[in-house]
Amino acid sequence: SFAKELLFSIMESSAQTDILHKRFQGCIIGGAIGDAWGSGYENVKGDNVTTTFYLGGKKTPVYSWAITDDTQLTLATCEAIAENTIITPEILANKFVQYYKRKKLSGLGASTLKALRELEVGGHWSLVGRTGEYAAGNGAAMRIAPFAFKKAVSREEIRDFCRITHRNDEAYTGALAVVLAIRAIIHNVWTDDMNLLDIIISDLPDTRTRDRLMEINQLHPNSITEVAKLGTSGYAPDSIPLAIFAASQIKKTSFESILSEVIAAGGDTDTNASLTGQIAGSFLTLEQLPPNLMEKLMRLDAFDWIEGVVNRASFQLNN
Repeated sequence: SFAKELLFSIMESSAQTDILHKRFQGCIIGGAIGDAWGSGYENVKGDNVTTTFYLGGKKTPVYSWAITDDTQLTLATCEAIAENTIITPEILANKFVQYYKRKKLSGLGASTLKALRELEVGGHWSLVGRTGEYAAGNGAAMRIAPFAFKKAVSREEIRDFCRITHRNDEAYTGALAVVLAIRAIIHNVWTDDMNLLDIIISDLPDTRTRDRLMEINQLHPNSITEVAKLGTSGYAPDSIPLAIFAASQIKKTSFESILSEVIAAGGDTDTNASLTGQIAGSFLTLEQLPPNLMEKLMRLDAFDWIEGVVNRASFQLNN
């Protein structure tokens, strides 16, 4: 009967909303885990010199967990979504400035810092972002993930959200690739017999970032380490393809192993691991994130803040 069909539709819709909520939680919390774990290893290089004398002996470095701007700006994006039904670049830029003024941001890249300083003194969001090759970083991609879960967000809007800090096609393409990867997961486009990179490549502009994804596909790599040899820096064509490939291995190996290999590769470890964690976390959902890594994240003073913002944004996204 019509009533039964309607009830089934409501139940089905409720189930879809529940899984989307869990995927959103998995995305943001998974990214925070990657960020916190990778933050202590950023640009750390192995020291194989055995002839160096250290007074009192060489000290073993302590790699503590701490969230950085990767998670902080993602949370700022989540807060903007939670507080507004419609998000504009101006609203998002104002939220970033609020965080900056309240000293809630750490480890900012040069492009983002330039934009925030100019926004603070009245600069327009469309003009303050850095341009040129130095704006081709992963700073826009690292905070874009929440928009993958928001209905009817266009490519033009994604570009504008990126332009607040990065007015560069590589930065935009990197952010778009992250959104497409997450959407392929939450809309069940990425099936077991499909290559996640193939799904993304066909929808990206002709850029070095797309070229790198194509290069990875042609290599048929057997490990994340092999892909990392192409580059692990914060340059978008290095960072985003590495993170997407790494996350795509989640069907073959564990979340912890993936992040461990990304971090061990060096370079921009916090952002590379955060992006990997966001995409892989979207696939796993919060419930399937490793308990030992969750426990480490929950020990941070910032965890209650992270959890609260994620839940408020998820409520707005699903209503």
